[in-house]
Amino acid sequence: MSFIYTDVAELDITDINKIDEFVTANPVDAIINCAAYTNVDKSETEREIAYKVNVTAVGNLAEIAVKHKAMLVHISSDYVFGGTSYKPYNEDDPVNPQGYYAITKFQGEEAILKTDAKAMIIRTAWLYSEFGNNFVKTMLRLGKEKKELNVVFDQVGSPTYAADLAKVILDILPEYNTQGITIYHYTNEGVCSWYDFARKIMELSGSPCKINPIETKDYPLPAPRPHFSVLNKSKIKCTFGITIPHWETSLIICLKNLLT
Repeated sequence: MSFIYTDVAELDITDINKIDEFVTANPVDAIINCAAYTNVDKSETEREIAYKVNVTAVGNLAEIAVKHKAMLVHISSDYVFGGTSYKPYNEDDPVNPQGYYAITKFQGEEAILKTDAKAMIIRTAWLYSEFGNNFVKTMLRLGKEKKELNVVFDQVGSPTYAADLAKVILDILPEYNTQGITIYHYTNEGVCSWYDFARKIMELSGSPCKINPIETKDYPLPAPRPHFSVLNKSKIKCTFGITIPHWETSLIICLKNLLT
């Protein structure tokens, strides 16, 4: 496989004509959309940009994928669900997005479903990596600056190492022959709260920072968060015969890369 990487500086995906020009000049078999406006709280006020990136751009990519007979892989979010379930969400469970970020992520999925694209929508959750801004890197920084931190214990989900998600996408692509649009769920195995996650980060990094458990109501934010974000991954595991690493195993790998 060969790849062409773009960011907003190289390609504005909110402009369908720019995408068309780019793909015409650089023919591709697949488009993998990792772009998203992910600031959950700022989405409440910066609605125009959140909509353009999470909805308009996604629809644009789907239309161009159809026009150029390319496959589209789109990364969506656990936020499309309301977070009030008591068992892991299946792909066909009813959605109930809360907050503007969540609404735009669902509308992005709808934008694809309205087309005739050959597409795979992958919902994931709690993404982190060695790059960009994410919970793991924030905890490492705060662990050096503070003696103790308060972290919510009543929001539960599955941390996902971006490298694992990327690998499964690249493993699937060569054998993906399904026409139409299919939705899958992918996170690392295992379940924890943000409090558990933060404690494990401090433990593995050797930080003495104390993590205190608090309730969501004690840490109010502009946008609502799902209390239960566990996704059922049986469909993707059975369809492609993949084994998914446990979140602690992948966290060790990420921390090793960050700390050495």
